[in-house]
Parts: sequence; C-alpha cells; structure tokens
Amino acid sequence: MWVRTLVSSFGLVAASEMGDKTQLLAFALATRFKKPWAIMGGILTATLLNHGLASWGGAWVSAHTPELVLRIGLSLTFIGFGIWILFPDKDEGGPKESRWGAYATTTVAFFLAEMGDKTQLATIALGARFGSFWMVTLGTTLGMLFSDGLAVLLGEKFAEKIPMIWVRRFSAGLFILFGIMIFWKGARM
Repeated sequence: MWVRTLVSSFGLVAASEMGDKTQLLAFALATRFKKPWAIMGGILTATLLNHGLASWGGAWVSAHTPELVLRIGLSLTFIGFGIWILFPDKDEGGPKESRWGAYATTTVAFFLAEMGDKTQLATIALGARFGSFWMVTLGTTLGMLFSDGLAVLLGEKFAEKIPMIWVRRFSAGLFILFGIMIFWKGARM
C-alpha cells in the first residue's frame, strides 16, 4: 500500500507540474540567480511545508468522512483537476527583485505560489484518498522536485523538445483516470 501511495502521489504531481506556474517560476529563478542547488533547496523546503500541511489535512478529512461521500468527492475532485490541467497557467511576470538570495527567495515564492494551486489541492485529495501523511508528502514533494528540477537544471532544452500541450493532455488523462479508478473501485465493493 505505501508503495502505491508513494508512486501515485509522485506521478500525479510530477505530471501536473509540467507547464504549471511554479515550474515557470523555477525556470525564472534559475535564470536569474544561476544557483540551481540553492533553488532546489528552496523548492524542497517550501514543498515539504506546503504539502505536509495539505496531506495532513487530507488524511484528517479521510478519517472524518463517510466512505461513500469521500469516494464520490475524490473521484469528482480528480476528474476536475484533470480538466483544470488542460488550461495552462500564465507566467505572472517571474520573481520580483529580492535582497534575500536564491534560497530564501525560492522558499518564500514557492510556498506562496503553491497556496491554492492545483498541486496543493491534489495533495489534499491524495492525503484523503490514501490517509497517509508521510507517503503522500514524500511522493508529492519528490514529484515537485522532479518537475521543477527539470526546469531548473534543463530549462530551455527540455521545453524545446516536448510540446506542453501534450504534457498537459497526458497529465489531465492521469488525473481523470485516477478519478475514474477511485469511483470504479468503490462501486465494486
């Protein structure tokens, strides 16, 4: 069960981050600061805090919601995320001027950018689906580091090779499939 939780959390967040505003933010910060490891450290810190809170909230909801209501809600939530992913985020001008340095700027910018973002909401839903704070937080954090790490370390080369429309369609398909599987599995019980 913990492997499935980890892999599902990683896969859904890694796929949904492709082309997301935080991936664009990672690219902008990497271009500005030219300190990839400080930026990756900031992404790690912000994601652990943000997604830790989100997966804890999801696990709490899971423990306090009737199974049928939770299953239908989660199924619709994941299908909704799949549809949402089809509409790309806009780059909101990149990072503003900062005196804090690469690590602190990245930590604050990423924590704030993730508030109410689809990956934070997906983390809440994953926490509710699996009821596992640790594995969901670990999986979603690794998914963020993977996707945003591509932007930090490979940046322009990666964007030139794979059209974002296909990445968004693949991500949307994963979320919709996950939503259908949650509903289908519960309907067979």
